[in-house]
Amino acid sequence: MTERTASRRRLRRLAAAAALLPAALLAGFIAFVATVPGEPPAAPPAPPGAGIVVLTGGAGRVAEGLRLLAAEPTSRLLVSGVHQTATLAELERAEGIPLTALAGRITLGRRAASTRGNAEEAAQWARERRLDTLVVVTAGYHMPRALLMLRRALPEARLIAHPVTPAPFREPRWWLRPGVLRLAAGEYVKLLGALVGLAPADPGVS
Repeated sequence: MTERTASRRRLRRLAAAAALLPAALLAGFIAFVATVPGEPPAAPPAPPGAGIVVLTGGAGRVAEGLRLLAAEPTSRLLVSGVHQTATLAELERAEGIPLTALAGRITLGRRAASTRGNAEEAAQWARERRLDTLVVVTAGYHMPRALLMLRRALPEARLIAHPVTPAPFREPRWWLRPGVLRLAAGEYVKLLGALVGLAPADPGVS
């Protein structure tokens, strides 16, 4: 085989791979959409002694984390990604849930500004408290990337997914709604980036 023939074969293979890439990405996106829960089934309570990690950024997440915390008196809660100046009093007002009895078990994580930052903040928090089980509370469409980041940051922990479904994703055939589909597509792109290690470092977490 001449060098020219070998080069042509390599070019043909590259062209074939390039042609297949869009189809592979589309198939992956369809599979991703299929995993996004509508109304998730009733989830069990947090295991005794577990850490509950809420990744802020969407409605219903903090309230669900607080509900889990109240139901299991030996658990602890990290709300990761709150504003730098946020206080428990402000959280109480925002969620409309009395926190006096729970305050000693709640940590407000103020350093994370991304999903990677959430994972690094949660890993540090869990190790400091020797927690080996974490219940992860975030939106269902965000859960795959959140778990991926947490497994990398805290591989020794058992992670329990506890998805919250935002209102737009509860609508019948939500994938036919352009705005919701764009949100899912954006998350899919971020997930692909995280899979190949393109998630940027979060300067807010040491």
